[in-house]
Amino acid sequence: MIRKAPATRGGILVISAPSGSGKSTLVKRLMANTAGLRFSVSYTTRPPRASEKNGRDYHFVSRKVFERMVSRNEFVEWADVYGHLYGTAYRQLQAAQRAGQDILLDIDVQGHQQVRNRLAEAVGVFILPPSFRELSRRLRGRHSDAPDEIERRLQTASEEITHWNEYDYLVVNDHLESATQALRAIVRAARFRRPNQAARVEKIIRTFGGK
Repeated sequence: MIRKAPATRGGILVISAPSGSGKSTLVKRLMANTAGLRFSVSYTTRPPRASEKNGRDYHFVSRKVFERMVSRNEFVEWADVYGHLYGTAYRQLQAAQRAGQDILLDIDVQGHQQVRNRLAEAVGVFILPPSFRELSRRLRGRHSDAPDEIERRLQTASEEITHWNEYDYLVVNDHLESATQALRAIVRAARFRRPNQAARVEKIIRTFGGK
């Protein structure tokens, strides 16, 4: 279990990956074993699925409510994905940071670009499959999508993977445990970045007479 150092400002961690890369599994493992890490629950206008719970999986709102939030600049990032709107509210990030908790955003490359343009301190992690062939095998092995949907996901993955150089860290998910350990190491390192430690260091500096 990773324990968070006291008196520090919470950080923002953005994780993106092509569909089928194993991101959801990695995020669940990371959240289950990392103290002081909060998951950002997105807002969406799509209807909830049978197993989903409002406030846990998503904040389900009407299009009118979502568009009103957009007009008030309440989202750090948002997008229209196949006719449904998705977004991350500023207030979630601010609440976590004030509490000294890191917050994890599970969003796509478009969302990551918006976050980094508005919050330069955010740390981006891109998860890659070992190869296109392996990604195709995983998607087909799930038996949850029609062939044309799988082809669409593979085409999208081919475009998304070109954005790898926009991220701070890259993790190849060729072995689940190794990839999980890599993510934990990134969280640990990010907690000691200058923006997250500034308040703590300023207190120490004051003991030197403000020099």
